Amino acid sequence: MSQPTPTPSPARSRRKTEIGVVASDKMDKTRRVEIETLVPHPKYGKLMRRRTVCHAHDEENRSHVGDLVEIMETRPLSKLKRWRIVRIVQPGAQQALAGEGEAAAQVQAESS
Repeated sequence: MSQPTPTPSPARSRRKTEIGVVASDKMDKTRRVEIETLVPHPKYGKLMRRRTVCHAHDEENRSHVGDLVEIMETRPLSKLKRWRIVRIVQPGAQQALAGEGEAAAQVQAESS
C-alpha cells in the first residue's frame, strides 16, 4: 500500500492593504481609520474627495488620533472590525505636541 502524497495547499490570496489616518482612539484595542480617495465625478470629471471609514484592531493601543497608519484586511474580529493595524507610517499631532511641551519645559528651566 502506498501512502497518498499530501496535496499542496492553494496559495492564500494577497490581503488588501490601505493607508489612512486614525480618526478616533477612544475604544480599547480598536481604532477608527479614515481612508481618503480622489474619485472623478461621473459627468463632469472634477475630482471629489471620498472617505471610507474602517475599524481596525490595534493590540497594544500604540496608535493615536492623527497617526498615518497602514492597515491590512483580516478575518472578522467583531461586528465592525475587519482590519488590523500593521504599522504606524507617520506619528500624528499628539506626539508632536508632547515633544513641544518637553521643549517648552526645558526653555523655562534654562531661563529661570
